[in-house]
Amino acid sequence: MENDRLHLLVIMVCVIAALCCTCTREKDLSFSKIKKAGYITFGVSCGYPPFCFYNNKNELSGYDIDVAKEIAKRLDVELKLIDTEWNNIFNGLNLGAYDGIVASMSITEERSSLVNFSTPYYHTKSVLVIRGDSKFKSRSDLSGKTIGVEEDTMFEKDAKLLPNVNIRKFKTSEQALVALNKNLLDAVITDEIVTNYVSGSKKYELETLGEPLRRDKVAIAFRKADHALLKKVNGVLKDMHDDGSLKRLSEKIAKKKYN
Repeated sequence: MENDRLHLLVIMVCVIAALCCTCTREKDLSFSKIKKAGYITFGVSCGYPPFCFYNNKNELSGYDIDVAKEIAKRLDVELKLIDTEWNNIFNGLNLGAYDGIVASMSITEERSSLVNFSTPYYHTKSVLVIRGDSKFKSRSDLSGKTIGVEEDTMFEKDAKLLPNVNIRKFKTSEQALVALNKNLLDAVITDEIVTNYVSGSKKYELETLGEPLRRDKVAIAFRKADHALLKKVNGVLKDMHDDGSLKRLSEKIAKKKYN
């Protein structure tokens, strides 16, 4: 009799657990809502070429934009993009202004406590950038000097780790590099690819100082509760990696084909 009761109890626990899992799945309508609406909305943050910027037709362009377009295409929905200032981008996501963030966002422990990240879609390097005519030979030469960074980014945190430097904040990394070229700064911390693109397209004589400060994985951010959408996008990113799509889009950056 005791064995029968125990067996019945085990069955009841399993049934309840299954029902709970089913209810949880049914409540997560993050992907089904997008399919029903017929579009997906991504928050982006421009002024970060070649990842996100406005081209000469005043259209959103860049690697992040191309990745977002391909994801929407493979999900068989339309794409809507909302250009958002970086320091408000998390607020927009959690307030429901968009479904995800495709904005060259590095995965960090702090950010992972706020959002769920997809699998990475590229890797990045944080570097110190100086003018080509600069006399600086090492990081120690920057003591007492002014470093430009995009505000509220990992680049700002990198700058705070340098001893005895003055930090000047900008809305975008591109603005910081323009100021550096005009000799208004001594150095800038930003992404290596951004530096190469801006210096090449604007014919600036810039160079990196020393080894990269940091290497990061970059991913798409989603709300914590939107597991179904995250799973779908991860599947798309895997397919894009396997069929070489991500590589082809990244090669577009290297060849500077954006206009």
